[in-house]
Amino acid sequence: MDRINHPDMPAFMPGRAPLQMPTQNLRAAYSDAHAPGWRRTRARLWKFATFLPAALTTGLLLAAFTDWLSTGGLGWLEYLLISLVGLTFFWISLSVATASLGLLGLWLKSARPRPDSELKPQNVALLVPVYNENPTDVFGNAAAMLSELGALPSHHAFSLFILSDTRAEDIADEELRAFIRLRQTLPTDCKIFYRRRATNSDRKTGNLADWVEGWGGGYDAMLVLDADSLMSGEAIIRLSDELARDPSAGLIQSAPELIGAETLFARLQQFSGTTYGGPLAVGLAMWANRESNYWGHNAIIRTRAFATSAGLPHLRGLRGQDQLIMSHDYVEAGLLRRAGWAVRFMPEIKGSFEETPPTLVDYALRDRRWCQGNLQHLRIIPTRGLHVVSRFHMFHGAISYLLSPVWFTLLLIWALLANGEGENVISYFSDTNPTMPIWPHMSTVNSILILLFMYSMLLVPKFMGALTVWARPEVRKAYGGHRQFLISFVMEIIASVLYAPIMMVQQTVAVLRTAVGFRERWEPQRRDAGAYSVLALLKFHLLETICGVALMVGIFAGLVSFWLFPIAVSLAFAVPLSALSGLNFSIRNWPHLGTPIEFAAPKIITLAKRCRAELREALEKAPAAAE
Repeated sequence: MDRINHPDMPAFMPGRAPLQMPTQNLRAAYSDAHAPGWRRTRARLWKFATFLPAALTTGLLLAAFTDWLSTGGLGWLEYLLISLVGLTFFWISLSVATASLGLLGLWLKSARPRPDSELKPQNVALLVPVYNENPTDVFGNAAAMLSELGALPSHHAFSLFILSDTRAEDIADEELRAFIRLRQTLPTDCKIFYRRRATNSDRKTGNLADWVEGWGGGYDAMLVLDADSLMSGEAIIRLSDELARDPSAGLIQSAPELIGAETLFARLQQFSGTTYGGPLAVGLAMWANRESNYWGHNAIIRTRAFATSAGLPHLRGLRGQDQLIMSHDYVEAGLLRRAGWAVRFMPEIKGSFEETPPTLVDYALRDRRWCQGNLQHLRIIPTRGLHVVSRFHMFHGAISYLLSPVWFTLLLIWALLANGEGENVISYFSDTNPTMPIWPHMSTVNSILILLFMYSMLLVPKFMGALTVWARPEVRKAYGGHRQFLISFVMEIIASVLYAPIMMVQQTVAVLRTAVGFRERWEPQRRDAGAYSVLALLKFHLLETICGVALMVGIFAGLVSFWLFPIAVSLAFAVPLSALSGLNFSIRNWPHLGTPIEFAAPKIITLAKRCRAELREALEKAPAAAE
């Protein structure tokens, strides 16, 4: 028996308010009759201003490559190389174009007062699905958010639900004790509820659907959070206000900032997201407009729109078995837009936070699950009635992983052939190979120009983000001053160049695992840093190490282009670089890679830390299981 849902404990959940959530048919178009229309915006102009420059830049690069490779005619290998370069470079150009549009948006932005019209009060449910997470962190964050909401004026009513799929009984017991503790200590007007499912069917998707079908009818909106999510009361209220003001909006996504980073790798991710994410986020919001995307958390959703439009079916596997849609968020956003609801992205709403994996290994393990889910979208893109931009979001998610095998293939071609005819690996092992193309010699000038051009395009979005920081003295000061910001910026660039080849190989492995049908396990994300043994790291990074050593041997033998030396070093030293990624470099002892949130933490972060500590101390003093 599931004691937490026992009928003798009705106070753990409010009275049921059922709401039907039919499963959507992906083979038939669907339109929600309750979805209102909206006025056209300038989104088409912004799309044109983003995609046209990306296409033109890619075309110019391909023209240059074709001219360079046309010595002696073009064969199948040259055509393959041109195709791969074009495929990879378009997405690089698209990032640059999006960041450029974002800079324009930041420049055009004016402080427009919000309309002072009356808002229809919303009954908002804050939903926190958890699975074997640290209860003190989850319930501590919940206490902080409820406390802030209780202290701020608002038109809306808020309730917070911890929706547990936890299977470990010791963690479940601690969840229950943490919940009872909060119910005893929080003010009586703070509505917090808890439910643990007897079976965790369909994972997070099933957890949320179960809540919608059981209690969704009592709430106008649901704000979906992850176990590591944290939002300020002001951000929650702003999202609720926006949903109330825009009756056409089915979902409004905030832009979560990374917090809590202590290891080198986590701090690199945190600094990168905070510093470079601004222009990219603003540009994406401009051209995606009302066909934006959903990232599965820190977003507010109109409950009835979600129930009627976003019920996910299972997919039929190759062997006839049912498969869960893993990366459900992109699909749910696409189905909402298909039904006639707007899906918006509002990066200007501040106070939305999440955490990041602490090490390179943890990041790669999470990436494998994301890879499998994103590649699954290729089967969902043909869904009838999807908006073209929704299809693009799904394709973009899939191609972001498929590009790693493409980059790996380009690296392999360059390693085998780039020193020219008679001086490369293939010629060395087979002097009479009849399929050997007449490969143009890559001169020093050509090598430098191509590398500079490719690296500059990869780094341009970073420089654009850094420019937005450098242009404002008050922001530079928030990073610890201009000198500290410059040191952090250079360190992040160097580190990203070192870690990028390793992630390329890891994502290639993730794609291959998915292609052969390997099913990734659903495990909770490791949030606390912990050292991996050298043997574990060597096993995890064996492929990178072998590739790196092979490249270095080829370089020193004169068979592989010297310009691959930086990539060879990164791959050959993947194990020590991975070990370095997990070392503690917290802001308390190391100011580099610091962000404004670390130097001056917002109130909600300080409050959450205090609530976590107080709850942890209380549970340690009263370890007896709740009856």
